[in-house]
Order: sequence, then structure tokens, then C-alpha cells
Amino acid sequence: MGRYVVKLPDIGEGTTEAEIVRWHVKPGQAIREEDPLVDIMTDKATVELPAPVAGTVVAITGAVGEKRPVGSELVLLEVAGEGNVPAVGSHPPAAGAAGPPSPAVRARVVAPPPNLNPPLPGLDPGITGEGGVGAAEGRSTPSPRRPGDKPLASPAVRRRAWDLGIALQFVPGTGPGGRITREDLDAYAAAPMTNRPAAAPAPLRRDGFEAVPVIGLRRAIAEHLQLSHQHIPHFSYVEEIDVTALEELRGQLNAAYPEREHLTLLPFLTRAIVSAVEAHPQVNARYDDAAGVLQRHRAVNVGVATQTEGGLLVPVVHHAEALDLWQSAGELRRLVDAARAGKASREELTGSTITLTSLGRLGGIAATPVINYPEVAIVGVNRIALRPVVRDGQIAIRRMMNLSSSFDHRIVDGWEAASFIQRIKELLEQPALMFIA
Repeated sequence: MGRYVVKLPDIGEGTTEAEIVRWHVKPGQAIREEDPLVDIMTDKATVELPAPVAGTVVAITGAVGEKRPVGSELVLLEVAGEGNVPAVGSHPPAAGAAGPPSPAVRARVVAPPPNLNPPLPGLDPGITGEGGVGAAEGRSTPSPRRPGDKPLASPAVRRRAWDLGIALQFVPGTGPGGRITREDLDAYAAAPMTNRPAAAPAPLRRDGFEAVPVIGLRRAIAEHLQLSHQHIPHFSYVEEIDVTALEELRGQLNAAYPEREHLTLLPFLTRAIVSAVEAHPQVNARYDDAAGVLQRHRAVNVGVATQTEGGLLVPVVHHAEALDLWQSAGELRRLVDAARAGKASREELTGSTITLTSLGRLGGIAATPVINYPEVAIVGVNRIALRPVVRDGQIAIRRMMNLSSSFDHRIVDGWEAASFIQRIKELLEQPALMFIA
């Protein structure tokens, strides 16, 4: 028998370290070649590291949330044959010692790992914080729950309970440790109302706090936004836009071409940004403040801030200037779906030159979006609402929407920012202008 050391591979693009976000193995476990060993994160992409050989796990190095340098030891395996390090009377090699070539990282990007504390909304109900054991494994009879105990359930189950109007403290859980599964919730929802408690218990006093480690994607988001605020003097500009004509055109196009990609507001806004940056190239740029160089890009690569189960990701519509309305809509949908499914590639999550952010129906009246460093501008979309406005001296009810945008004041002057947004306003209020070359 021999020993085989698996080290953190160099996955390119100048990466010097990666964060451990989830272990798939433990000491004593027998594994086959290509079995997943560990999920590691660089920037905002999480990738799965497979086993290069079959064997038995002797030791693993590094805790979830720990950052490890490239070339450091991750897993020590006992394998048939000689392996790549001496096995008898020796110790595991140091992180910097010579070792085997790095195993290939799987090309696909895996979903962000669950939090080891109560997880964020939207995570897969079949995943727990205890090594990823599904609720279907170890199913038991409902566990008793003491008054005041917080019911255990995945975010997806909690969201479904909210939609059904069910208080989870009344639902028996059959999963590990009394965790409430989707099946438990569905069974409770299907039960006669007479079998449910008639009234909610008296409110209970709560003390203490939960210490939630900020790791994985959430830490990457925190570090990136902190970097943005440390380096960029933000200023925001808010303008209201009458999108009545745009919404009418959008409805007509969707009705006339049902077989084509469904058009939301975002492809129109993307097209308006593409047109506006032709006159204002200063906003379609990335600023290297260390070198003192502004890179004004000819391509318009629109990042789309997207909420996922694990946190905020920014998939990128590359070369938006080369896409028509329906192509833009299709690419937006594809990228957002990939990001939310945890399948967006590293290339699809990098390279943006300007970012578009929208909270949809939760968009509110105004916001102060944070610039996606090292870009110099971000365009934020607020909620569309019917409002009374004055048109030609008369009060009319129109569909109105605010744009809340932020700019890097080192690069973009107030006049430049206002002119850029006013051009977008003109295009959205008179959408025919977007189709004139």
C-alpha cells in the first residue's frame, strides 16, 4: 500500500488561494477515482475537486471557511501501489513539499454550499448543514419539540410554509433531529383543519444570539463590496421614467411573437444602455486605480446582479451590443437560470464592464446601489407603479419607474452621469428610438 497526497490545484487566472466550502469525504472513507473530495471557492465560483485515484481517506486538512494557498495539502489517501509519497515510517508531506501533479478540477461549477448555521432562504430542502445528508436518509417518527424550540427546516420548506400560511412550530418533523421535510409539510397541509391547533401559543421571550460564520459566497460578497466602498467615492443619481409606451410595446411584441423569447423589461434596458454608452463611453469602463489607468471598453458586457440561494452573483451578458432584443432576452434568462442553479461558469461570472441591478417587484422607490468594483457605473431598476403625473397640463395615470444609479466620482462627473441617465430615459420613454440605427 502507498500514500497519495492531493493538493490544492492551480486553477489559473492568477489565483493564489481558495476557500474550502464543503467536504465530501471524511477519514476512513473508501473512495473511487473521480469521486468528489471537496468544494473550493475562488472569487465567486465554486468548483468541485475530484479524487485523482481510488483509495481510503487517511486525513483531510482544512476546515470549512478556511482559505488555503495553492499547492497546500488537502487530502491524504492510502492507495494500492506506491502512491506518490513514502508510506512506511513517514509523515504526511508539508504543504510546500513536492508532490503529484494537481488533479483536474471539474469543469462544472457547483451550487454554493449550505451554511452550517440556519441556512439562507432558497437552499435545496434535501441538503442540511451536517455533511449534506438528505432528509430522506435516517427518516424517523416525529420528534417531540419543546415549547420555544425553533423548528428545524430548510429554507425551501420555510418558504413553502410561508406561502401556505402554515406555522412550522405545529408541524411534526420526521427528518434527522426532528427536521421538517417537504413531505412532512405536505402531509400537514393535507390533514383536516380539525387536527390542527386552534390557536397559536402565547408569545415567548427570546434572549441570546446566533453566531453565524461569514464564509463561502457570503464572505466573497462581503469582501468585494467592502473593497468597492473603500476604493470608490460613490455618488447616486435618481430619475423617474414614464414606461407606459414601453410596457405597451412589450405587451404587443410578446403577443405578436409568442414563439419567441418572452420579453421582460431588462432586454429593453440593456439595449438602451448599449445605445447610451456610445455617447458616454466613460461609464462603460473599468478603473485600475493602482496603475492609474481607465480602460474604456468597446464591448458592452452587462453584468446582471442576480439573487441566488447562496447570495448575490453577477452573471455577464458579453457583447450585448451584438445582440438583438430577443437574443438579449434569451441570454439574460439563460445566465440567470445558470447562476441560480449553481451552474454558471467562471467565464460567465466575470468580465462585466457595467452592471444592471433590479429588485423586481421589491424594487421600492429609490436605492443607492454599490458599484461592482472595478467598474465605474451601475444602473438600478426600481418598481414600476401606476402614478398620477402631469401631462400637457392635465393629470394622467401613467406607468412610472425610477432608475437609481451610482457612479465612481473619480471618473464620472455629475454632468456625465446625468446625461447618460437622461439618454436612457429618452430611449425608454420613446422606445422606437432604440430601433433606429
